[in-house]
Amino acid sequence: MGSSLIKLISIFFILITIFTSQAASQSDECESESNSSCNNKSAALPLKLIAIASILLTSMIGVCLPLFSRSIPALSPDRNLFIIVKAFASGIILATGFMHVLPDSFDMLSSPCLTENPWHKFPFTGFVAMLSAIFTLMVDAIATSLYTKKNKAGITPEDQVADEAAVTTTQGHFHGHHHGPKIGTEGSQLLRYRVVAMVLELGIVVHSVVIGLSMGASNNTCTIKPLVAALCFHQMFEGMGLGGCILQAEYKFLKKALMVFFFSVTTPFGIALGIALSKTYKENSPSALITVGLLNASSAGLLIYMALVDLLSADFLGPKLQGSIKLQIKSYVAVLLGAGGMSLMANWA
Repeated sequence: MGSSLIKLISIFFILITIFTSQAASQSDECESESNSSCNNKSAALPLKLIAIASILLTSMIGVCLPLFSRSIPALSPDRNLFIIVKAFASGIILATGFMHVLPDSFDMLSSPCLTENPWHKFPFTGFVAMLSAIFTLMVDAIATSLYTKKNKAGITPEDQVADEAAVTTTQGHFHGHHHGPKIGTEGSQLLRYRVVAMVLELGIVVHSVVIGLSMGASNNTCTIKPLVAALCFHQMFEGMGLGGCILQAEYKFLKKALMVFFFSVTTPFGIALGIALSKTYKENSPSALITVGLLNASSAGLLIYMALVDLLSADFLGPKLQGSIKLQIKSYVAVLLGAGGMSLMANWA
């Protein structure tokens, strides 16, 4: 499984390289930065450093909030408020794919800086997004199947193993038949949560690096200022959605910490990388447009699939929401608020 994924990713990047090398439209307008009064490298650098610190902080707050919810009874995963907050965060992830990442990819791959053939004759954005969604489905299904075979007896939540051992010690043999791995529906549901958490983190990490790279390479202070605020909002609530998935997956502390770390640092890392490459990276050059455009398209397909299939439909068609029309309505409102708020952010980011 791991080697096949590496091969597929390698093929993807080889294709990007081939397409990039075919981009022959290298006009001065495309290669040079705009002469707008907003372009000020010395003024943009402090804004980028502020962005790194603020986005790092808000990302950590967003993804960590659900993980500390066990100390707040109202926010535990089995409570209604947790379902509503997760629906709100899922709406943000869905809007990120539809309203931010996908339109950016359309703009980049239809740029006049790219050659007419093939970029203006074939809808690469929609095609790559579609392939990405299918690929995500494949990874989702195969990973679930492999984990199921590997754990035929079920799965025990990692942070409950110690508790079960303690119960065994104190209660002797009377409750012995309750210990060991979870079986049946509960075990398979936990397995799904773990696959969803891993795949969702992959999609978020990819598009977070791309967003950060674009900001770090830009010297336009007029766009950086509103973009910082929009990204802080985006990272906080997207982090809440991911944090909820990590919480439901019931990983050990080390795995939780690693997932929180990678989510929190990817956008700041992208900004730092963009700053380092700002002398050579030109956002309107054909190679940059093709690379970032294709990455955005693949990220959009992944995020849209995850939001609709693994987050929203899994919850809305689950027993908890199916058993309460009132809770369904509240969750729908939360989804619309999350998606609507993120859609409004498209005016600035």
